[in-house]
Amino acid sequence: MITIKWNNQDLSIPVGTTPLTLLPDEDKKKYYVCLVNGRVRELTYPLTKNATLEFSDLTSSEAGKVYEASLRYVIALAFYNCYPKAKIRLSYNVSRSMFCESVTNDFIIDLKVVNTIKQEVARIINEDIPFERTTVSKQEAATIYEKYGMLDKLDILSYRPDKDVHLYKCGNYLNYMHSYTVPSTGYLKDYALHLYSPGIIIQYPRYELGGIIPKFEDAPVYGKTINQAYNWAKLTDCQTIYDINEHVQENPVDFIQTCETKHNNMLAEIGEKIAKERNNIRLIAIAGPSSSGKTTFSNRLRIELLSKGIRPVMISMDDYYIDRDKIPLNEDGELDLEDINTLDIELFNEHMYALINGEEVEIPRFDFKLAKRVKGHKLKISADQPIIIEGIHALNEQMSSLIPKHQKFKIFISPQIQINMDNHTPMSTTDLRLIRRIVRDNQFRNSPAKQTMSMWSSVRRGEFKWIYPNQEGADYVYNSELTYELCVLKKYAIPLLKEIGVDDEYYITANRLLKYLKYFTEIEEFAIPCNSLLREFIGGSCFYDV
Repeated sequence: MITIKWNNQDLSIPVGTTPLTLLPDEDKKKYYVCLVNGRVRELTYPLTKNATLEFSDLTSSEAGKVYEASLRYVIALAFYNCYPKAKIRLSYNVSRSMFCESVTNDFIIDLKVVNTIKQEVARIINEDIPFERTTVSKQEAATIYEKYGMLDKLDILSYRPDKDVHLYKCGNYLNYMHSYTVPSTGYLKDYALHLYSPGIIIQYPRYELGGIIPKFEDAPVYGKTINQAYNWAKLTDCQTIYDINEHVQENPVDFIQTCETKHNNMLAEIGEKIAKERNNIRLIAIAGPSSSGKTTFSNRLRIELLSKGIRPVMISMDDYYIDRDKIPLNEDGELDLEDINTLDIELFNEHMYALINGEEVEIPRFDFKLAKRVKGHKLKISADQPIIIEGIHALNEQMSSLIPKHQKFKIFISPQIQINMDNHTPMSTTDLRLIRRIVRDNQFRNSPAKQTMSMWSSVRRGEFKWIYPNQEGADYVYNSELTYELCVLKKYAIPLLKEIGVDDEYYITANRLLKYLKYFTEIEEFAIPCNSLLREFIGGSCFYDV
């Protein structure tokens, strides 16, 4: 017998008991995953020693990820059952959803296909088929992948450092989504599928929203950028980790420079747009979520505009922070550093209006050590000098309400990663940004990974509340992703993530990121330009050395 601490009780249970069997019948499908001694485990995990036990519903990030992975499995199974020769690719899309599309030209997803898949998914879920975990050797996994025509999974297998592979069986079907699964298909009651040419939008409960499916809102501006990112990845043959590793081994210098040229081309495009309206545009606002590379981008845009005879002035929105003792509190009673009201909105508006109208103003300076504004410097600009502002609230109309819209050019910046582990397992843009921030905070602030992770949930809440609602108002969406970057960030991030022990509350996240990073081939840094956006995170930037 072993002792399990759960729900403020000590339970004596037989060795091999699963968490699922401890739940009353009415709660068995209320939870999707559990924590055993702080580690994520499936509800069917056999308990073999004394442990603490905690169940997670769809308000938990880990439960949400397991739900999403299980739904991906069912989508792949439905296609295999109905169209066994079809090859599909799953990726993250607009409106916090997934997108499913055909990767070959001989199979078209139309309304008939969507309706067929809907019916098959519903059947699979209604039958409540168990997911059975099995462990096989890499050689056995290769044979299975060949049988199902999953050549993309066969490719990435060659870069897997582990000797064994975990697969999941559902009926007679085998697949692996690089994640745990729920106990059975009947757990996946909440989802939505609809045609979104040339594929299918897949919606599922979001833990960020308390486990509900958000209303689908088409985002043509943001969606266009995602589509461009996908097309670029396809054009350069960089759709999977395997593809990236092949480029690194073949010619890393060419690969780095190709990715950097993509950024150069986008900057040139923005520069041309602003130059055409140079007589009208007075304020260039740049915003994006954490670790998007806003600072480097702003400096590179400044240089791009200088090359076109435009002399912009950069003003930091950080200097308009209110004193720390006046910052509003969040629902947890902590300082809400993401709130727009941490900025002196009225003063910022007054200063921008005055500068644009030829007046001299005294720009404040925020002293972060003193946690308050101090005396800054006087500034006056000419009529042909636009102002560049950068910050998470830069696109919010509250920050520039006194300036006519035709005098503003708004840029939303965010990495739009279009890389898959394999066709059924997309990589998360949020995970990429978190890895960036972990590396940057350690490099320049000597912060351990767990400290960065401790702030991440607050950062994410702020993004959903203050940043993403304004992205569709942008005149340009800049994709700051560099396809080679995880091959570089790997060597910085892995040691930091390994410092987080199994008993730490952030071990779950650290372990998940480690599982992704281990597949990437490391790349040397010598060919990375000093003005690269990646330098903002690893160091060696020609613009600053934080």
